[in-house]
This record gives sequence, structure tokens and C-alpha cells, in this order.
Amino acid sequence: MPLLGSLPAFGKNPLAFFEQLRDRGDIVRWRFGRKPSLFIAHPDTVGELLTEVERTFDQPDLGIAFRTLLGNGVIVSKGADWRRKRSLVQPSVRPKQVRSYAATMSECAVALADRWTDGQHIDIKKEMAALTQLVAVRTIFGVDTAADAEAIGQAMDVAQKEIGAEFSGIGAVLPDWLPTPGRARIKRATAVIDAEVSRVVSRHRDGDTERPDLLSRLLAARDETGAPLSDQEIRDETVTLYIGGHETTSSTLVWAWYLLSRNPGVRDALAEELDRVLADHEPGYDDYASLTYTQAVIKETLRLYPTIWLITGLAKEGATLGGAPVPAGTRVWSSQWATHRDPRWYGDAEAFRPERWIERDGEPAEEIPEYAWFPFGGGPRVCLGTRFALVEAVLILAVLARRYHLDVTTGEILPVPSLTLQPDRDVLATVRARG
Repeated sequence: MPLLGSLPAFGKNPLAFFEQLRDRGDIVRWRFGRKPSLFIAHPDTVGELLTEVERTFDQPDLGIAFRTLLGNGVIVSKGADWRRKRSLVQPSVRPKQVRSYAATMSECAVALADRWTDGQHIDIKKEMAALTQLVAVRTIFGVDTAADAEAIGQAMDVAQKEIGAEFSGIGAVLPDWLPTPGRARIKRATAVIDAEVSRVVSRHRDGDTERPDLLSRLLAARDETGAPLSDQEIRDETVTLYIGGHETTSSTLVWAWYLLSRNPGVRDALAEELDRVLADHEPGYDDYASLTYTQAVIKETLRLYPTIWLITGLAKEGATLGGAPVPAGTRVWSSQWATHRDPRWYGDAEAFRPERWIERDGEPAEEIPEYAWFPFGGGPRVCLGTRFALVEAVLILAVLARRYHLDVTTGEILPVPSLTLQPDRDVLATVRARG
């Protein structure tokens, strides 16, 4: 359409739109408003985009709503600024540090399991959101009150909905200076988040004791010149880590319960592993490596319902894809949703089959190309919280599924692409104690 290009079709259903583009070829030209764009679906070209970021592809501007929430954190910063911030944030989420947070993840899940009863009716979205919010405020902020989790969580819910609405709607082509009701809502939500983060940062700085949480590690971090992160940088990275540690895990667990309820054979195989590996103890970090089927359930969930469903890049001078030049300024789009469900890379691609990720006699069950699965991105800008998110999802699922099945009573649930991939309704279920 004039001025809008393919934006109306994209905005109506981004996931279906990207599947349609995928079926037209591995590199497809389209227009996002007036901006020339390429869509890529083949793992080889996806890998080129992800590994060439910072060299021949740049981070594009993702819109005023996105910037309002995330500021200039490590996800959106560029060049030397991005390299500095990544070097300061990365030590906080290395495997050694994730190990120290695993006990909190398991303890919070055990407390929830103790509250559930056989036959209880629950909303899985609310239960998983509350659980991962509690894990986040404990591990990131070092606080442990329901008020902290609720205030930040409610504001985050508003913010992510507005980001999704603006990104896939007419707001994507409106100038930044133009006020809209959605932009007003995200500003109010961000003000709540900023106030909470500022209050917790002040509490940390006034304390006399060393804390083991992520925020304390950020406050103590120093770059090669000895300079710390500024207050604004602390705020931006804290919000980024919160989204990675709460939003992505919460969404993944909701989809996992939904898929398990619809696939009783997988649910039984999961229960068998949990009984065999854990016996009479709750899972901890040292059990993670042994829970191979539980990991496969999470990995297959992330294939079918990737929390992050879209990655884009902006071509610089000299950019190429598949050996062909890409004009500078072209926006390149890739979608985990489209590539993860491509029948060229996955047998029975629409089916929930964790077994495809299990090795047999040292060989993978399916030969899946590199970058045919990229829920956390890849290359130099791969998500820093990948290990944190995977360990959290596996341990929480292990704690809860060891004691209960959840029978989802809602009908078919459709994904809604906002900041993360969310269910289109409440996910209602009945708790069933395992006999």
C-alpha cells in the first residue's frame, strides 16, 4: 500500500505474515512502511545476520515505546558503548553466578508447590508470572516482598503490551514526537518501574553488607578505566535483566504446561525422568545436567513458542547475505517463529516432540542445522541471560511437575506477539496431584 507498504498485513498477524514470506523464499523483499526490508528464513542467512552484527549490520531503532522501557541498555546500545556495557554486565550472569541463584529458583517453586492442592483451579499465567516475579526480585534486586514484585510486575505487563501494540500497528510509522494514548500509558508504567528501581538502588547503596544479588554486582562493576555504571545505566541494565529473568521464563513455562497438557505421552516421559533422577529430593543446580528430558521439553517449547519471536538488523556499507550485496539502510528481518516451524529443518514441524533434542548413542535424534533454533539470538549479541533463563525454567518445571500435572481446561490458545510471545487469554487449569 502507498506509504504503508506491507505494514497492514504485518500488523494484522505478524506470525502468519512471516510464515507467508518464508514460504516465498529464503530472502524476500518487502516494505515496512516506506523502509526497504528483507526477510530471511534460512538458518545460514540467519547465522550471517546474527554473527555479522556490529560489523556489517547495525542494531535498528525499535521505536519510542521500546526505548522508553529499555533506555540504552545492552540490548539496544551500539559499538563501543555496547562492548563496554556487555563487559560489565556479563560477569553477573556467568554459570558460576547462575549456580548461586539456582537455590532461590528452586525454593520459590517449592513454596508454590506447597500451596497447590489436588483439584484446585488456577490461572497458569498468573501463577507463573507471580512465581518468576518473585525469583526476579530476589535474584536481581535482593528484596523479598510481594509489594516489590507486584508493583514492578504490573508496570512491566502494561509496558510490554504497549510495545507490541506500537510495533505492529500504525505507531510504528508515526514520528516520535507525536503523543498517543499508548505512549502515555508506557510513560506512566516506566515511571513506576523507575521509582521502584531507584528505591532499591538507594537501599543497596545505604547498606553496610555485601549482597549476592545481580544489582549489587552491577553496582560493584568497573570498566577498564575504573569507572562504574551510571545511575541511568544501572536502571537500564536492571530492567533488561528483569525482562530476561521474568518475562521470558514466565511465558516459556505457560506454553510448556499448555503443551504438556495436550501431549500426555510427553507428560508421562517427563514424570518418569523426574522420579528416576530426583527420587526423594528437590532439584538443584547439580541436577540440571541430568535432567536431559526436562531440558528437551523446555527446548522444544521454545522452538514452537519462542518467547522472542523477531530479530532485526540494519545493513551497513558492505553488507551481504547469501553472497549477494544488501544496500546500506536496508532493514533485515528474521523470525524465530517462522524458522523454528520450517518443515525443511524439523520432521513433523508442528508437533511437540522433545525427543528430537535427545542424543542416542552420542548422535542427535534429528540433524538440525545451526541457527534453525535461535530463541536467544546468537553471535556476539546473544542474550546474556540465556543460562539463567534455561536453568530457571528447567528447575521450576522439575519442582512442580514432580508433584503435579496441570490439566488445561481452556480451549486452543493462540500466541500474541508483543514484547514477548504471550497467550491470547487466561490459561485456566486444574491441578492434579501425581499418585
